[in-house]
Amino acid sequence: MNHMDILVADDEELIVVPLKDDLEAAGHRVRTASDGRQALELCKEVGFDCLITDINMPGMNGMDLLKAVKEIDSETQVVIITGYGTVESAVEAMKVGAYDYILKPFYNDEVLLILEKIEKYKKLVTENQALRQELISIHGFPNIIGKSRKMQEVFKLVKTVARSDSGILIVGESGTGKERIAQAVHYSSPRTDRPFVAISCAALPETLLEDELFGHEKGAFTDARKRKTGRFERAHRGTIFFDDIDDMSLAMQVKLLRVLQERTFERLGGEETVHVDVRVVAATKIDLEKAVREGNFREDLFYRLNVVPIILPALRDREGDVPLLASHFVRLYGKEREFEIKPEILEAMSRYAWPGNVRELENSIERAIALAGNSTYLKKEHLIKHMGDVRTSVTPSEKLCTLREAVIESEKIHIGRILRAVKGHKAHAARILGISRKNLWEKIRDYLIDEGS
Repeated sequence: MNHMDILVADDEELIVVPLKDDLEAAGHRVRTASDGRQALELCKEVGFDCLITDINMPGMNGMDLLKAVKEIDSETQVVIITGYGTVESAVEAMKVGAYDYILKPFYNDEVLLILEKIEKYKKLVTENQALRQELISIHGFPNIIGKSRKMQEVFKLVKTVARSDSGILIVGESGTGKERIAQAVHYSSPRTDRPFVAISCAALPETLLEDELFGHEKGAFTDARKRKTGRFERAHRGTIFFDDIDDMSLAMQVKLLRVLQERTFERLGGEETVHVDVRVVAATKIDLEKAVREGNFREDLFYRLNVVPIILPALRDREGDVPLLASHFVRLYGKEREFEIKPEILEAMSRYAWPGNVRELENSIERAIALAGNSTYLKKEHLIKHMGDVRTSVTPSEKLCTLREAVIESEKIHIGRILRAVKGHKAHAARILGISRKNLWEKIRDYLIDEGS
């Protein structure tokens, strides 16, 4: 661990002196301030990784200090010290950017545990930033992020096949980013300065799809008031991408096959032969070979498209990519504001199966930011609606998990049982459980325990 520069701001010497000693013994570099204004001046002059501040201080209270420090440096993590009577203020402080809070009286070991979490979070952010830059510099695909072995194999294959004009079939579940891979192929190819034209075969009925692909002449049908250029013409000397090719009708497949074989077509209602030079990339969310066997997809078209297959892994199979992608989407949708995801929540996100793949992860980050309000920390319940879809190859009754996961599940069940027995009275429940009310509140929050169930 890289130890941190810490400022402790509190006017109670009995708290500051022993806390400073214990933090320094743990390897941290510590300075102290006895009031809010002095703490703010130190933050302006020096800068700290972490500020530990009492919420009630002379000169400037902890809440105002928090806001001022975050304006100076949003990377400074703030831990609020508060008495029992000001817990609501501490919770409000977390909404506006505090990392955590701790109730008086407290053991210094509790502070050290919070600092360990902050260190892990900072390390994770640094690693993600470094990895993203490394991936961009190595692969040149700034819009595709992944450090997992399976994604590295995809990147290598894209770079290899991009230089040719061979047909490519991208195979992957919905939401895995098939169009981005198609774009990577195009922009890594000699056709990069020519058009990339995409069309979704699932979005259009057969009649409209034919018109979109080939265009029409003026007067071809009632509403055809002028000539329309189709997507094949627009993609001339570039790349045309067929998304969800498995949704194309058999009749339309015949017409597409002719164009791929002859590189010519006629606009609807016209007789002029149009010649095109295009590179064809297609994507499918199903097993096309199986569709061929079942008579739902033409075998000759399949082999024309499947010259080079690129298998895109599901997000649940991309070990280590969830934190990297989450960091990217937080920056993308956070825009001018800085949002953070705590390490324990990132761990839960990494265990989640993400049935909607990268698209689901992206949508969850966007949703969590929209619901964050004044808080800079994204909440678990906004990021993962439920944990029913976990990475496992066995039935739920046989679910394999770590000892820590088993302990958490047991705790969750037991705490829920106690809360129901005492009709939701937290102070009574905490006494029965032998933990503090703060600890109980944290477990209810972190484990997403329904207090009424």
